[in-house]
Amino acid sequence: MTIGFGIIGCGMIARFHARAIAEIRGAKLVACHNRTLDKAAKFAAEFPCQAYDDLDAMLARPDIDVVTICTPSGAHLEPGVMAAKAGKHVLVEKPLEVTLKRCDALIAACDKAKVRLGTIFPSRFHESAKVLKQAVDQKRFGKITLADAYVKWFRTQEYYDSGAWRGTWKLDGGGALMNQAIHSIDLLLWIMGPVAEISANTATLAHERIEVEDVATASIRFENGALGVIEASTAAYPGSLKRIEIAGSHGMATLEEESIVRWTFAKEKAKDKRIIEQLHNNTKTGGGASDPTAIGHAAHRELFKDFLKGIANGQTSMTEGGEGRRSVELILGIYQSAKSGRRIRLTVP
Repeated sequence: MTIGFGIIGCGMIARFHARAIAEIRGAKLVACHNRTLDKAAKFAAEFPCQAYDDLDAMLARPDIDVVTICTPSGAHLEPGVMAAKAGKHVLVEKPLEVTLKRCDALIAACDKAKVRLGTIFPSRFHESAKVLKQAVDQKRFGKITLADAYVKWFRTQEYYDSGAWRGTWKLDGGGALMNQAIHSIDLLLWIMGPVAEISANTATLAHERIEVEDVATASIRFENGALGVIEASTAAYPGSLKRIEIAGSHGMATLEEESIVRWTFAKEKAKDKRIIEQLHNNTKTGGGASDPTAIGHAAHRELFKDFLKGIANGQTSMTEGGEGRRSVELILGIYQSAKSGRRIRLTVP
């Protein structure tokens, strides 16, 4: 049985989706849609499929089972709802949407239509991230005291000028946090659990003609009591690989993109040597630190496979829609704290 895919939005990230689909046995890219047919046609010439500028027509195809949404961040809801109503499963590029109201509307539409909704967070599928989460789940760190995320990236002014939607609240939803650091924020939440309190600052220091932040810092307290820091920027030349650090009473580890660069525990295990040997130099790309195209598609492929497995087996995938909502809620909390100058308490489920 072949699982047919349709891609909505034919920008840069759609190419990574197409490459991932091409490497999944039993999956096939059937169609693509863009508001301008010329752009869809160019995409279809590169990744053979049928090009559309009429979304209703594309969604009417019975050979499409899943759509992936690669439109600007603040334009995920409408095509997602249309796809759900057409009976298609929906995979949405990060962020799920740019407000909680729009996130909830998309989740509700998919629930009502009884289709699956997933968010694109490929960093969860790196072996190093899985190993780090497993160590936390196994309580190898003892009492976790600090959990931090650092995303010191660089984007040129030309990057923001390249699309009218970039750097706007309505369609980008935010800046360095919502567009770039959201991957690390998702990892932090996946590994550590919910955040309870936030105190933050944001600023626009190095770019012009954008509404959103290019630098942000947040002090956070997790529900489990650990403290942490989130730093994010698109104004840190020349950009460095994103970093997650976990520290506790019995251990410390640092994840740098796909590599584990520190792995130290009071109680060592035989597998620790293997982890250090195999994962200490595991990053093969620029990680998007200075070039948004300098990423691989292998983790996208594994995410897509996990999503399809969930559909086939009736199980929850690793990046269900509700998971996508969590990072948006935290980022919006950071914006609220920065704007108000107050500590923000999140409602923890």
